[in-house]
Amino acid sequence: MESPSVTLVVVPRERFSCAERSLESIYEHTSFPFTLVYMDGGSPKQIKRYLEVKAQEKGFQLIRTDHYLSPNQARNLGLRQVKSKYVVFIDNDVLVSRGWLEALVRCAEETKGWVVGPLYLMEERKDRRIHMAGGISHIREEQGRRILYEQDHLAGMRLTDALASLRRGQCELVEFHCMLVRAEVFERLGPLDEQLLCIREHDDLCLAVQEAGGSIYLEPNAVATYVLPPPVTLSDFSYYRLRWSEPWITASLRHFHQKWDLDMDEHHSHYNYLWNRRHLFYWQYTKPFRPLKKLIRRGLGKLC
Repeated sequence: MESPSVTLVVVPRERFSCAERSLESIYEHTSFPFTLVYMDGGSPKQIKRYLEVKAQEKGFQLIRTDHYLSPNQARNLGLRQVKSKYVVFIDNDVLVSRGWLEALVRCAEETKGWVVGPLYLMEERKDRRIHMAGGISHIREEQGRRILYEQDHLAGMRLTDALASLRRGQCELVEFHCMLVRAEVFERLGPLDEQLLCIREHDDLCLAVQEAGGSIYLEPNAVATYVLPPPVTLSDFSYYRLRWSEPWITASLRHFHQKWDLDMDEHHSHYNYLWNRRHLFYWQYTKPFRPLKKLIRRGLGKLC
């Protein structure tokens, strides 16, 4: 039989507790032939056992390290196993929709695009909202300063309000939540930059593709849903804390700015988002105690 033209490389993003739901989604909603390489970077015991059972049942390649991996480290390890025309990187907290993979491949075949991204939604709710529908990412000079200009299209918009404007088209940015890339791109550009530990990986690849003369497309007929935390379980805590740690954040941003010769002051505001990611875990587990804290304060106020 002819080998599939697509290899899916599943990698950890920031936690492991969505791994089962995400993998089941892939097998439930994907009819297009694929090979799967699953990168398990130090998952907790229950996830490790689940993945081992599923690898036997489904016949995919499971590669495990007993230490945590940054997302680009995991992607590069998986990339070494790829022998197909296309590779799809997909995070372990993403749910896919029926027909997603054939839509991505069809877009790449018809447009000759180097990189194709789906429509990214946020966690499933009645009021479904868009995470991004492609975007802009390029460098421009302003008053002698090199600045990264980045914007996510339709971010936060209700899906029902955006349907009329969603169509396949060329863009400058898609994200590693789910991304199809021609394997030959890495023969030309080399592997992903592992010095980008937790941030700007998608910008880095998309800028390199544009610089090399390649094209990037949004294909909204493919839909992938990023499952936003919370919850972040206690078994997720160590990896989540590392993923959004100050050393990883600082090193990644410093390397990205030096690599692309950007002004370092430009993205200090980006830290706000990253600090929020770090504090989300603590907020989740202290929330039940907040009413008690208010009552204590009120009681102390009356006593004083």
